[in-house]
Amino acid sequence: MVDLPLDRAATFGLHARIPDPDAARTLVQLAETTGMTTLAVGDHLAFALPIDDSLLGLAMAATLSKTLTIATSVYLLALRHPGLVAKQTITLARMAPGRFIFGVGVGGEFPGEFAFAGVPHGERGARLNEGIQVLRKLWTGAPVAHTGKFYPFPETQLRPTPEPLGGPPIWVGGRSAAAFRRAGHLADGWISYVVTPEQYRDGLEAIAREYAASGRDLKTYGASHLLFVRLGDSYEAAFDRANALLSERYAMDFSRATKRYAALGRPEDVAATLAAFHKAGVRHFEFDFLGSAEERIEQTRRFAAEVRPLLDFEWTQP
Repeated sequence: MVDLPLDRAATFGLHARIPDPDAARTLVQLAETTGMTTLAVGDHLAFALPIDDSLLGLAMAATLSKTLTIATSVYLLALRHPGLVAKQTITLARMAPGRFIFGVGVGGEFPGEFAFAGVPHGERGARLNEGIQVLRKLWTGAPVAHTGKFYPFPETQLRPTPEPLGGPPIWVGGRSAAAFRRAGHLADGWISYVVTPEQYRDGLEAIAREYAASGRDLKTYGASHLLFVRLGDSYEAAFDRANALLSERYAMDFSRATKRYAALGRPEDVAATLAAFHKAGVRHFEFDFLGSAEERIEQTRRFAAEVRPLLDFEWTQP
């Protein structure tokens, strides 16, 4: 067992787009009525498909619920100056006090958006590390200065302060050795993506070693996985629909990855996949139910009704 302070019970959340207030209302109601604890969004400046601003989308959702946690999964911090992001996230944290998780990552699969932002592609990891340090400083509400390589600034104080003071927990994505060091030394949690249960356990063990070396003592560590899900009457039917959607999303043939990384098929098939991930250490499942907006609603409700009763591990009802 990995040596990290993991929660015992699992939680479930939705990963979705929030393009407008109507969608925000629909998603918040859907999440609250199907036992989800979190509503998360992805982030890009330019993408193969239309994508909305992540922080503005979460702001719409934050005004509609007093219980849901909102999250970025993951925000490409290196594309922006962390001072501006600190101000935005302070505001968002005050809109959902204690119910905001700031998930960040390096991205990089679309180099053009880094060129668009004027950020060298090869600097994204170093910029993310320093950006996290800048956020932590500015979230204290105290007058602070920074002398780093990328974002030096003189003594500055951002007010009002976030709620809670110190800012939201930071969870990081990534599968590289550098990502595991970042997760163990700088972050409060890890968000994995396109990994198998075996890869998840290996990643969590690598993070645990880095966490032990950091000397930190967190009360709990977030162990999250963003999982593609498509329920169907057969594995084949679920795979065909999921693969078509993912291949379009990533502008490439995604068939090998769809087979390897998605939870597909009948309710019992999806439940078995979740059980394997939970055994590997996942404590928060972030579901990307694949389909049109209408299909996503149907898939979410079907998960709640048909998959969750089959789960043999402890999970938290909000």
